Amino acid sequence: MTAAATMPDQGTQPLKAAAWMIGAVAAFTLMAIAGRAVSFELDTFELLGYRSAIGIVIMAAVITWRRDWASVNFRHPGLHLWRNTVHFGAQNLWFYAMFNAALAQVFALEFTAPLWLLILSRLLLGERMTRPRVIAALCGFVGILLVAQPGSAPLTPGLIAAALCAIGFALTYITTKQLTAVTSLTNILWWMTVLQTLMGLICAGIDGQIALPSAQALPWVMLLGLTGLGAHFCITSALKLAPATLVMPFDFLRLPVIAVVGLLLYNEPISLWVLLGGALILGGNYLNIRAEAARKPLAATQA
Repeated sequence: MTAAATMPDQGTQPLKAAAWMIGAVAAFTLMAIAGRAVSFELDTFELLGYRSAIGIVIMAAVITWRRDWASVNFRHPGLHLWRNTVHFGAQNLWFYAMFNAALAQVFALEFTAPLWLLILSRLLLGERMTRPRVIAALCGFVGILLVAQPGSAPLTPGLIAAALCAIGFALTYITTKQLTAVTSLTNILWWMTVLQTLMGLICAGIDGQIALPSAQALPWVMLLGLTGLGAHFCITSALKLAPATLVMPFDFLRLPVIAVVGLLLYNEPISLWVLLGGALILGGNYLNIRAEAARKPLAATQA
């Protein structure tokens, strides 16, 4: 264990970073609750269309306030379209899983996204598979088996959707990494909200009917729009204040928190297998984070 992996960087503010990450955990949890609250009234396409439309309003207000419209452009349209098509599909799968599987199972399987990223980065970006990355990926695979329990329990469409959405999120991370090299985060988020609003409303209107949220559902839809952007803003703010080795373990709190929420609000039992599988998945993620943090200073020294 190296000092680089255990000691905060100079200027690190771990308490503030922890506060931002607790905000992110709260935002993701509220997003799951809000999604379930409107699941009987809106389908996933309508839900994402309205959520992204709210995101457009928020992004437009932020960009105007910062006087940053000059950073908005549609260069590299292929990357933007590919990223948002994959992300749109992954989010639809995530919400479908939320409606049709236990919340703890969905969150546990969602946490395999960074582990899929390790595998896909090797295939698509040619990144090297180190020993910690291989161990992390194996932990994730065993964790998936414990959570899904193929053979001992029926493999439901909700669980399949949760597993597939993790792969979609991993592909989204890869494309986002490619985009951040050529454009600003503001531009990426702006086109995410615009393109996914169009995708959502087009897909929702294929059958000729787009349901409008009722007066009871509208506050939940507004909450979805706010928490969707708010969660990622909290994570970004935390990463500015502390290294990933300190920040990302707080994200793992989502699993026990959502398990308790599922028990209290939806009477979903907390399965020992889900907790064990989730622990393996989160352990694999944490192992990879610490290994990457130790490897980067070494690589910088050798450069």
